[in-house]
Amino acid sequence: MATSLPSLSNMAANGAVASLSVSVRSAGCSTVNRSEHTMLPADGCAELSRGEPGGPGAHLSRCYTKLCSLTGSDKESLKTELNLLFDQLISENYYSDCPVRPEEVCCLLVQATRLVQFTQEHLVIKLCQLIHHLLNRLQVIVDEPSLDCLVSYATRALATCSPWTHAEILQALAALVYGNGPKCQKYLPELLGRGGILVLYSSPSQPDLELRRTAVHCMANLCLGVPGQLYLEEPYRTVCFQTFLLMLEGPRPPNVDDTIFCMLLQDALKGMQYYLNGAKGKLTAGEELGTLLAVLKKYMFFGLRGMNLEMPAILYPTPLPQYEGVPAAKQDSLRDAPAQSKPAGNKKRKSRSRSKKEGPDGRPAEDEESQDVEVGQNPGKAGGGETLSHWSQGPNYMGRSFCTAQREAPPSLYPPWKRSSSDSEFSDPEGGMQTKLRLYQARVRQGALHCFLAVVKCVEKRLLYGYWSSFVPDAPGTGSPPPLTLLTIVLKDPSPKVRAGSLQVLSALLEGSRQFLSVAEDTGAPRQAFTPFSVTLAASLRELHRGLVLALLAESSSQTLTQVIKCLAHLVSNVPYSRLRPGLLKTLWQQIGPYISHRDVNVRVSSLTLLGAIVSAQAPLSEVQLLLQQPLGSGATSGALSGVSTPQELQSWSWRNGPKKEAPPSCGRLPEGTSGSRCWLLQLCTSLVTQPREEPYSDSDTGTVAPGALEPSPVRLEALQVLARLVKGYFSLVQLHLLELEEVSTQCLREADPSIQLHGAKLLEELGSGIIQQHRGESTVDQASKVPVEQVVRFWLQVLSGPLTGALQNELHPTLQTSACDILSSILPQAFSQLPDKSQVLCITILLGLSYSENSLVKAAAVRALGVYVLFPSLREDVMFVTDAANAILTSLDDRSPNVRAKAAWSLGNLTDTLIVNMASVGKDFKDEFSESLLLKMLRSATRASRDKDRVKSNAVRALGNLLRFLRPAHQSGSEGPLDEAVWALIDTVRGEATMKVRWNACYALGNAFRNPTLPLGTAPWTSDAYSALSQAVTCCRNFKVRIKSAAALSVPAERGRYGDVVQFGGVWQALAQALECSNEAEDFLEYRYCAGLRTQLCHTLLHLLSLCGPDDLPAVAALVAEGLHPTLRSYFVHYHLDESNQEEPEGDGVRDPCQPQERLRKLEECLGRLRSLPQAEPHTREAQAQVVSFLEDVVRSCQEAQGPSPLS
Repeated sequence: MATSLPSLSNMAANGAVASLSVSVRSAGCSTVNRSEHTMLPADGCAELSRGEPGGPGAHLSRCYTKLCSLTGSDKESLKTELNLLFDQLISENYYSDCPVRPEEVCCLLVQATRLVQFTQEHLVIKLCQLIHHLLNRLQVIVDEPSLDCLVSYATRALATCSPWTHAEILQALAALVYGNGPKCQKYLPELLGRGGILVLYSSPSQPDLELRRTAVHCMANLCLGVPGQLYLEEPYRTVCFQTFLLMLEGPRPPNVDDTIFCMLLQDALKGMQYYLNGAKGKLTAGEELGTLLAVLKKYMFFGLRGMNLEMPAILYPTPLPQYEGVPAAKQDSLRDAPAQSKPAGNKKRKSRSRSKKEGPDGRPAEDEESQDVEVGQNPGKAGGGETLSHWSQGPNYMGRSFCTAQREAPPSLYPPWKRSSSDSEFSDPEGGMQTKLRLYQARVRQGALHCFLAVVKCVEKRLLYGYWSSFVPDAPGTGSPPPLTLLTIVLKDPSPKVRAGSLQVLSALLEGSRQFLSVAEDTGAPRQAFTPFSVTLAASLRELHRGLVLALLAESSSQTLTQVIKCLAHLVSNVPYSRLRPGLLKTLWQQIGPYISHRDVNVRVSSLTLLGAIVSAQAPLSEVQLLLQQPLGSGATSGALSGVSTPQELQSWSWRNGPKKEAPPSCGRLPEGTSGSRCWLLQLCTSLVTQPREEPYSDSDTGTVAPGALEPSPVRLEALQVLARLVKGYFSLVQLHLLELEEVSTQCLREADPSIQLHGAKLLEELGSGIIQQHRGESTVDQASKVPVEQVVRFWLQVLSGPLTGALQNELHPTLQTSACDILSSILPQAFSQLPDKSQVLCITILLGLSYSENSLVKAAAVRALGVYVLFPSLREDVMFVTDAANAILTSLDDRSPNVRAKAAWSLGNLTDTLIVNMASVGKDFKDEFSESLLLKMLRSATRASRDKDRVKSNAVRALGNLLRFLRPAHQSGSEGPLDEAVWALIDTVRGEATMKVRWNACYALGNAFRNPTLPLGTAPWTSDAYSALSQAVTCCRNFKVRIKSAAALSVPAERGRYGDVVQFGGVWQALAQALECSNEAEDFLEYRYCAGLRTQLCHTLLHLLSLCGPDDLPAVAALVAEGLHPTLRSYFVHYHLDESNQEEPEGDGVRDPCQPQERLRKLEECLGRLRSLPQAEPHTREAQAQVVSFLEDVVRSCQEAQGPSPLS
């Protein structure tokens, strides 16, 4: 019986595809070598490369030459010779990297098919074995011309030969179509069509299980897609999917060998995995997904003793618990649990722990497949609520030391692979069979988890979150058995590969789940009547923390341990700790300490990743801040040693802390003479980056380590990332060590490794950004706690005098140049003005030069840095610098790279912000010195950019608004065309289908332009369209922030004449009133949080219009007041004048509301007095005036009644 293709699977995963170098016609035709463009001899054979004398290549060449010398016939001598040749080829010990070209294998197999006739069935079987053997051992994917000939031969053999040969033929066919499914289009109807060969043989009614298995295996290989190529097309993909699903959910065939059944399940799961890998986004919610998840969940626990599941046929996306029983042990055989070992009776179980090989750290070695089968299982304690009874312990259980937990926990706490097993339980043959069966069962569980991982990757996360409770543990009720979830596998499965697979699935589920998990909360008082979903989700997160920490302490496989820590990092990155009771991060902080000094470099890297996730999780968190501030030896850090439960683990600490230290600190190696007030994580990461390792202990990625060598590059890179995250989230704790961190970054920039240089540059950038954030006007840090500007100046003087200048000029490493530009953009403006002139000139000169770089990344970073510099108070009034920066920015705005254009548009927006600031602070002098031609060029460039991609457009319209506000009559003469084009560009953007950010900016830009008193607003031909676009946005846009900004823009004009004629004014009033009436109607529930702000802005704008309206405008105003809107408008107006929560300035629009309700009411009464004093003309005008006055009097009266006697009455 032939075997499956694990080596080919590995090859396909690496994307290795054989080049198409041979063109083979059907049997009897000549062969063409495409690489040499020469015809082969008339007999269809070509001489193959000899390879090494005596090697596999030479042997293959000799056999091929012999095959070419033969002619097809029915003679017994030919049969004998072919049989000997095939035996020689099959017996040759080929290996995957032997010097045999794929086209040579294809030529040999094609020639062999010409000699073996279908009547010679024994030779057909031998040829099929040869096909499978060569393609599998040499990891060959057949090229397309040879594929056509060989698949044609196999399909004709299936139609011609006796049924007893079909299993071997299907094995050969599976090897041929591996990764070639889309290339077999003309054979798919025969194989997968109605009544196709594979469909018939894979049917549940097929009595020959081996034949059924090979058919499913062939289907799986047809579904495999090679990266960069097409996948199998419909409807054949659906046929395969239904076959795999039917195989997995159907009943177990009677009287079938356990091993054969496991192999059948493996092939079906592998095929399902291949199908899902090519079904990105095509699997939607419904019974199909629910059925698949139910099947996968069942096989995730396949073969685990005591877990004979009765699972629902379909999982539904509902938080309600479904029937998921773990029945008592049954004597009869169930389909998902093949026959297990016989009970041991009353025999004493001898410990085999001493016979196991120990790893370098003293723990049992768990290597590859051998570990999957050598571990023992406890048949008496598995399943039910006993094995996982620790889940029902109190919340403080997890935080206790592992040693204490081992002493106090019941025997069922220990994972199955930690328990002893009996040497005398089985006889040797029986024990070997059980070992093999456990290995096959573990592969089934592993295949189910791989399928589940493919489901997570191809299905939208929002759909999968409906099944969260089926796969992620929740807090179990008292006395009830814990649910069977992914965490059950992590804690109970004896196979480290299966445990690692479960952790990978859990990590994939957690990745990107921040929005879903953000609703979790358990900080409030517990509710008695019902449990909200937020509390349930919070309990689930606590169970995840508790279970993963237990897995962390119990795991002995380095590869699986790495996955545990990575899963914890994904969990920490997505959990809303600010909404949960504190304590979860403290436990992780305490337990991760020993693993920073683990022998395996991957474990050390993942441990640092977890620490980085903790310090960046919703930073700054008070819990993490306290942990970082704890001095060495306190409970927060010394508690990490509580996890050191073996002498080997304690010895691992001594490797990093020196042999003379009796109680090494939990944070790993620390520099000598450390102070208790210093952040130990800062010390740890600094020493990992800069100091040589103290002992030449072995690493998983290195051999012999030279004395004085630094840590491996992955460890140093991760330590630099932790430092950067620490600086970003907790700058106040590291600001005392500013110069020390600068030295670390400088040392990294001097190294030859580009990755170390980049991460050192990133650390410098974070330091600069932290200083800027601390000195912002809105910062809550008191002045005494900020880094003094003098110290910041010293910091940047050291940076600019170091290797940063060389990095900026290193054209061989453009990525490093990009990071160096980002560093220059993070200089504190107050410090920049105090730098020496030569340092300032150096920064400006380098950035202006790099803004013309040929590399798009460097160019984008330099242009962005210039956009930062134009906002510096010391530079924005320098006309020469602003002019140079403007020319560089405008050049980049025409670049072919969208990224460069986006950065240039952002910088242009900043540059025009500077023009507005200078217009108020500098005045006429700056305007006179600034070039009018350059200003016109900026206007035209921004207009063109407003028609670019949304990334460019959002800032281009912002620049247009500023430029239209800056223009004065002297600038406008001769520029009416560009000015009108700019306004029309803004109008079209407001009306368009761009992103909401772009439309928001366009509304803001129109309001900004309206502030220019010299702009012909009210008389220009575009006036009506501008107000119409804003009115449409304020009533129809589904985004309330855009509505707020459009309403703010409509309130900008300070004169009645700038609103146009009576009809135009009435249209604006009507749109605002309609928007106020519908302010509670939102398509997206997320918009409701902006309802109050929208109503505030609408009321402000309506009252602004009332304060400007003339007698002719009153009929339009009164028409709406007199209709059914009177009660609605009155209630909103009253609330606006009484609400004390809307005292701040509306967001970003520059329209200030009166701060106190009394001030608003005073403004209202002034407006009312003005309306009363309007001259009375036509009768209909007087009637409208009376209606409007009556309406406002009603509002004033209601406000006065609500707040008591008015001080103005």
